[in-house]
Amino acid sequence: MKVLIVLSEWGYWGEELIGPLETFDAAGYQVDFATPTGKRPVAISVSMNATYVDPPLGRTVVSQEMADKVRAIDDPRKPRLNNPKNLREWMPERPYWSSPKFIREMEEYYRKLDQLKATDLQQYDTMLIVGGAGPMVDLVNNFRIHDLVLSFYQMGKPIAAECYGVPCLAFARDIGDRRSIIWGKHVTGHCLEYDYKDGTGFMGENVNPNLGSINFGPPFYPLEYILRDATGPEGGYHGNVGKETSVIVDYPFITGRSTPDSYMTGQKVVEVLEQGLRRYGW
Repeated sequence: MKVLIVLSEWGYWGEELIGPLETFDAAGYQVDFATPTGKRPVAISVSMNATYVDPPLGRTVVSQEMADKVRAIDDPRKPRLNNPKNLREWMPERPYWSSPKFIREMEEYYRKLDQLKATDLQQYDTMLIVGGAGPMVDLVNNFRIHDLVLSFYQMGKPIAAECYGVPCLAFARDIGDRRSIIWGKHVTGHCLEYDYKDGTGFMGENVNPNLGSINFGPPFYPLEYILRDATGPEGGYHGNVGKETSVIVDYPFITGRSTPDSYMTGQKVVEVLEQGLRRYGW
């Protein structure tokens, strides 16, 4: 099996990569990584800090063991995350509606998407979008991410997402009918009760390294509301507030609520691929 893992360049949550990645490694899967512009992804600093207390939960959420694992893979001297696929170069650019050659450019755009589905994307059995605050900046409203998700969906391949990576699925829409591909589906994702009132942080080239991240206060949007609206009356959002874990499988989607669900999300992907799992958690 081969997995494509998509990561933000503005800060992924460490365990949300480590959990699925260790699970895929143990299953013997091959893994490729991709980022929006081909830069090496970086972990949010607090996701490798064992003393960090998560404000909504009122407790630490990173074990020392996990902090060490995240710090190790985030170390620029370690090569595993070097040279991720560059989605800006890999996926075609959608033309502006005002382009003077709009029809011809759209034809070429669709041609390139069809070619990718017939060639490069055939090698992958599934994809995973890792969560954290960073996806809000460069993944959630990125049409290339949407096209990647739509391509996997149209090819009948399972698609997994965690935490603030899940809204990428909500906004993955065919530009013809513009209905979310999770309409009528059951998903989970970061719930309102677990959102920060302050302290949503991002990594970036212009951020003071002594601070580790830049604070944008609360998240840009309440993710739960987006998912409730995107799934529609025949689907459903499941926050499972108070339960330690929340992973939902409604094929072809596997969604994990937050950090504690990372390993289970990876495990459910394996069960979908190898055991034919189609429904779990609802």
